[in-house]
Amino acid sequence: MTHPEEKAPLPFLYPLAYLWSRIRRGMTLGTRSVVIDSENRVFLVRHSYTKGWHLPGGGVEPRETFEEGMRRELLEEGNIELTGEPVFNGVCLNRMLSARDHVAIYIVRDFRQSEPPKPNWEIVESGFFPIDALPEGTTRGTAARIREAVEGRRADPYW
Repeated sequence: MTHPEEKAPLPFLYPLAYLWSRIRRGMTLGTRSVVIDSENRVFLVRHSYTKGWHLPGGGVEPRETFEEGMRRELLEEGNIELTGEPVFNGVCLNRMLSARDHVAIYIVRDFRQSEPPKPNWEIVESGFFPIDALPEGTTRGTAARIREAVEGRRADPYW
């Protein structure tokens, strides 16, 4: 142990060590929501930067809870505002993206959408689709999360 008046060895390395730790061990946190309307249709989005149809969601921002992030993403991507409590359905590790990507899954049934969102630079298409007739290109993980929600099962721990 160093004496309080003594300087720690090589203090300039601490910021570099911290940065290396964040790169090596940094964890990403996100949300996805299975939004089901009164006609038993699910809301899906198609992004400009990746193929396929996906559940709405995205990254959780600093100082934001999973639920706050989920609510924000639903407003941004779907113009969807919750009118009741969402159901937390588990956390998945998305190993296809990275070994550290964790996604909280919510089921949303009580909401309002004043109007469909307009396409933008991120979300090029969106809409509600019958659960038993998902659009071509719906990703495997998306279809699995929808099945789990409809069947009343917890989300699989792996995306």
